[in-house]
Amino acid sequence: MSDWPEGRNGGPDERYGRGSASPQPESARAMPHVRRRPAPPQSPPRIPPQPSQGHDGYGETPGYDSGYNTGQVYGGGQGGGQGGGGRRGGDSGYVQPRAAPDWGRRIKVGVLTLVVVVLAVSVGTYFWADGKLKREVDLSKVIDRPSEGDGTNYLVVGSDSREGMTAEDKKKLHTGSAEGKRTDSMMILHDGSGGPTLISLPRDSNVEIPSFVGSESGKKFEGTGRTTKLNAAYAEDGPELLVRTVEFNTGLRIDHYVEIGFGGFANIVDAIGGVEMDIPKAFKDKKSGADFQAGKQTLNGEQSLAFVRTRYAFAGSDLDRTKNQQKFLAALASQTATPSTILNPFKLYPTMGAGLDTLVVDKDMSLWSLGNMFFAMKGVTGGEGTSMNIPLTGQSVNGNLVWDKDKVKQLVEQLKNDEKVTVKGS
Repeated sequence: MSDWPEGRNGGPDERYGRGSASPQPESARAMPHVRRRPAPPQSPPRIPPQPSQGHDGYGETPGYDSGYNTGQVYGGGQGGGQGGGGRRGGDSGYVQPRAAPDWGRRIKVGVLTLVVVVLAVSVGTYFWADGKLKREVDLSKVIDRPSEGDGTNYLVVGSDSREGMTAEDKKKLHTGSAEGKRTDSMMILHDGSGGPTLISLPRDSNVEIPSFVGSESGKKFEGTGRTTKLNAAYAEDGPELLVRTVEFNTGLRIDHYVEIGFGGFANIVDAIGGVEMDIPKAFKDKKSGADFQAGKQTLNGEQSLAFVRTRYAFAGSDLDRTKNQQKFLAALASQTATPSTILNPFKLYPTMGAGLDTLVVDKDMSLWSLGNMFFAMKGVTGGEGTSMNIPLTGQSVNGNLVWDKDKVKQLVEQLKNDEKVTVKGS
């Protein structure tokens, strides 16, 4: 009943394939050509049409575009057609493989970081330790000094200083309460190419007090030929006069002075967890607090101090004590200079702190020189060096120990020339 407008494509009189009231058969009509929108710029290039077969079985000529749209869209888009690779947004479907890790570069960066950290810690530790050193002894005040020789000579002194100790500490360590400080042990440590040599100087040695300049007054005191015990020189005018007296009586120049008190000594031993000693014979001493059984044992700080101070329990008195002191110091150095201490900050810093807090050195002492002294002490028991008492001839009329001047002279010449020591001590 409805009428289609004239000339309209697809009116009721122009329907295709439906039958018609027209007496003339319908002629074939071309379907309107459907144009596709241009592909977005980022889309892959259009794929040229390939030879295909129509649904009626007839093939089309290659390169010929019939204009018939099959519903497939070539190029970019959201579909899964050709060139789309099943990806959205025009992705071509090619996945860039992940680059392999550059292990060489990573290792270099890691090593560099480690070096920087170690360097920073080392520098920090150096300045921390250097700031703790008490450079209080001025060897420039020592007059008429012997000529220098080869190697380095340290005067190592153990004093009975009670500085920083509480009344409880003094009682525990059996130090007494005497004011001031005196030398409890004195040793010369020579470090050279001939191997380290540790020489004990008994505190009861009979020595001459030479001319000297007062460390505090700056006044010169002329020598009178007066003789006394070696430790009296320290009590009279401190480390400078002690160095002057040792140099005058031996002829050996002292390059560095190192002194440690009771408290620091005990704290070092406790910081490393004790020192193992092999005591050949049991002994007891009420004055020092020593009470030891024979055999191997680990001594703590209190026991170690008692061990190195005991003399009344031995027939040789001070001579036997100096031998024990040498034995203990060498063991202490050997057991401290180990990887378990040096590489463990929880042991290294307490150990260094304990020693440096009570260590007194000369003004020219560096941490490098102090370290060399420490390892030379360790080498004494490592088969590289020698330990001995200074050669003696006997006792003087006042009970002091008299040095053998000929042997002492020979010993000093060997040390000055940095030769292997062949002189035998007492």
